[in-house]
Amino acid sequence: MEININCDLGEKSKHHSNHNDPKLLDIVNSANVACGYHAGDDQSMNEVVKISKKNQVSIGAHPSFNDPENFGRKRMNLHPSEIRKLIIDQYVILQNIASNHGENVTHIKPHGALNNMACEDIELATIIAKAVYEIDKNLIYLVPTGSKMESAAKKLNMNIACEIFADRNYEDDGNLVSRAKPHALIIDPEEAKKHVLTMVKNQAINCHSGKQIPCEIDSVCIHGDNESSLSTANSIKKNLVENGLELKPLNIMKKFI
Repeated sequence: MEININCDLGEKSKHHSNHNDPKLLDIVNSANVACGYHAGDDQSMNEVVKISKKNQVSIGAHPSFNDPENFGRKRMNLHPSEIRKLIIDQYVILQNIASNHGENVTHIKPHGALNNMACEDIELATIIAKAVYEIDKNLIYLVPTGSKMESAAKKLNMNIACEIFADRNYEDDGNLVSRAKPHALIIDPEEAKKHVLTMVKNQAINCHSGKQIPCEIDSVCIHGDNESSLSTANSIKKNLVENGLELKPLNIMKKFI
């Protein structure tokens, strides 16, 4: 069985250091690169793309609200045309940098509040999905499994990769526990690796209550902005390989070839 590990990278900002990025890029299979709107800049994008190319890590755009002050985690209500522009503009920024390295952006994964809102709102999810499809119908769209984003993308017959979060707990409706709650994050690498393996093997979300929700799982997201990110990533990768999972970049997984 194939599985992918993805990570949000290049998120240099006053909120987050990207000093672990090179080490994380030795572990993960796909990089979601901040495009300068919530974090990152030309230098950080170039660094992630350069190392990704060397390590055969697939490159993805990680578009967000243009809100570096809040790291893209503050909800904003924008006109559909503004949402479309956010997605396209940030893809273009990263693709131009990738092109300079002889690489291509092969997936898109929205960030933060934009992603969370689209998980709950089918209209917003549809706007984003249409923008991604407009860029290139062959792009892989990385979305939280079981979300409205997955539903909207399926209606457009897009290349969908469904992800779970290694370091986050889930509510009974399948959405992530709010970061405002004390049990939102899973910071123990041992707990995270068990959490991930159970979900991948069972193809089901583990909710904090103990409930399981059947779903599709193609990818495991490890956030790069937690203190334990590096040890969590190592632990999860080792455990998946030891249990017979084949790790691959998104763009060479069998379902997308």
